[in-house]
Amino acid sequence: MRTEDVLAAAGTGLWQWDDATGTVTVDDTAAGLLGLDGGASEHRSSAVRACLHAADYVSLSGEVSLATAEGTVAESVLRVVGEDGTIVRTVRARLRPHGPLLAGTLHEVRDGSAPPPAAAAGDWRRAREAFLLDAGRALAEADSTAEVLRVAATLSMPGFSPDGLAVFGVDGDRLSIIGHHGHETGAEGPFREIPLNTDYPAALVVRTGQAVYLPSPVAYEDRFPVTWPLVAPFGRSSWAYLPLIVAGSTIGAWMAAFRDPVDFTPDERSVLTTVARMLAQALSRAHVHESERALSDGLQRTMLPAREPGIDGMAVAARYVPTGGGLQVGGDWYDVIELPSGRTALVIGDVQGHDVRAAGIMGQLRIALRAYAAEGHHPDAVLSRTSRFLAGLIDTEFLDDVRFATCLYLEVDPASGTLDVVRAGHPEPAIRLADGTTIVRPTAGGLPLGIAPDSDYPTTRMVLEPGEVLLLCTDGLIETGGHDLETGWRRLAQVLEGGPADDLEALADAMVRAVHGPASHHTTGPLADRREDDIALVLLRRDLDGPICAVPVRRAVLTVSQTDPGRIRAARADIRALLHDWAGADQVESAVLLVSELVTNVLVHTDGDAVLTAVLTGTPGSRRLHIEVGDRSDDMPHLRSPGEMASSGRGLLLIEELADAWGVDPHGDGKSIWFELYEAGATAA
Repeated sequence: MRTEDVLAAAGTGLWQWDDATGTVTVDDTAAGLLGLDGGASEHRSSAVRACLHAADYVSLSGEVSLATAEGTVAESVLRVVGEDGTIVRTVRARLRPHGPLLAGTLHEVRDGSAPPPAAAAGDWRRAREAFLLDAGRALAEADSTAEVLRVAATLSMPGFSPDGLAVFGVDGDRLSIIGHHGHETGAEGPFREIPLNTDYPAALVVRTGQAVYLPSPVAYEDRFPVTWPLVAPFGRSSWAYLPLIVAGSTIGAWMAAFRDPVDFTPDERSVLTTVARMLAQALSRAHVHESERALSDGLQRTMLPAREPGIDGMAVAARYVPTGGGLQVGGDWYDVIELPSGRTALVIGDVQGHDVRAAGIMGQLRIALRAYAAEGHHPDAVLSRTSRFLAGLIDTEFLDDVRFATCLYLEVDPASGTLDVVRAGHPEPAIRLADGTTIVRPTAGGLPLGIAPDSDYPTTRMVLEPGEVLLLCTDGLIETGGHDLETGWRRLAQVLEGGPADDLEALADAMVRAVHGPASHHTTGPLADRREDDIALVLLRRDLDGPICAVPVRRAVLTVSQTDPGRIRAARADIRALLHDWAGADQVESAVLLVSELVTNVLVHTDGDAVLTAVLTGTPGSRRLHIEVGDRSDDMPHLRSPGEMASSGRGLLLIEELADAWGVDPHGDGKSIWFELYEAGATAA
């Protein structure tokens, strides 16, 4: 007689559950017990669900999933209901994994066995679901291994909570402890390095991918007698060892130890299995995140100067802050280069993009630029050669991904404070004057590197006075938080003016916090796109080589070339910035008008450039503004009486009318026209 016939005679039916396809195959007896029409056949799982009490079907589905994961037997008591919803009979179902399927038996129970009351079962399920939702949220937010372990240690499971846990990782043919909780420091010693062939539950779990439940010390000692002496001193009563599986691979094991005995019912095992899955995913994400962070940190360290920047007679501070997404690498960089002439070069640049390719191009650019600078080329030649290098690099290697780079390169003469600046599409430098006033210093510029190989880069010379601080930065410092150039510079100016100029390290930190710290949330800009950008910044201060001058001095020097008359606008902006706290608004407008007139006259009536020098001295309320505009022409100006229809000749008349004092000074190589304005209470020097 066949086994099926014997089971049928005993009222036991056979069935198979295919969780992958959602089908259930039953014999005649099982079909009758479940109330399925058609006898022995294959049915959709939805048809089986319609024959069972809703709560029992949920319980059965959980048991099936647990059995599939653990390779154990799924057993559940089910209430079969009729079309009117009344309970027809109660059956006990058993299913065991057989390859991709689960197969087992069904038989009716008449001894009063029934599922727990619906209210009790519902309370348990609600508690379990609430716990799993909370655990999933906490583990999803953890971004490091230490944080994942901290979350795992604080999980409070419904009705049973472990008071000790350990997470093991696979390292070749050995197990190593990633972290543990609930044990004294040093207690993990015997378990720190465990060969995978050891008779230890965690090693068995990793080898087989199946969970191990040990409900009592006796069960532990009987099954693992070799390692029981190492575990006994911890005083636990029950243990669960579960595999940590990601994408079908076992990456480690999780041990949950309980002070009080735990029976490990199907519901309890289901909770532990779900937590182990979430824990494995969280650890995997944390490992990837930490690997990316280590890669980006190492990459950026190799791209930045190996030593702290330093210049004799000057103080230097620099910062690099990576972007907040992806590998946290980007194209921003800074450098400090000792030149053959004895001077020092400062470089800051930004390659387009925030990815590995941008970082790679940045590294090649930095090396090329250092090489050109070390050959002793002038600043304009250094950038021209670097632009040609980048254009050739793109042509040969990155045809499908053209990139450009902005850069600012300056040479510093510490003795005189002279700065020779060349700029390739990069943001302008800013200077905090000795009295705290911050102005953006317009400089001549050219195209970004790599766009036109034969680009020229004009040089702007300026002087950094003792006590003044120069800021060089990439656009990330200006625009992060939704700012444009105008609002971004306004935000930075407030920090630069209010920060400690005598401590550049603290000032650099304050500027980064203004962009990335809590204060930045209150100064968001008007733009909708607020993606983070990486940041590089360099602060340079010329140290005071003598006693501080008792009378505050502000100074601005600017050259307006014949080929760039648009810089007259920059000259007007410089004067406005210099006079931002001047008492009389009318005098400020007069100064701006006269500067515009004098500089324009030089460009129109001579063949040379105009050199503007503005000096503001005195204490607020009684200051003196001295402005002079020089050129190389020997032709001396003189007052005229232009007719009503004349188009020129009114410049000196305007000066005569608006200035408190003025004059013309001849020089060996030209002349300069100067004028002065006195704030209320000031007198001529």
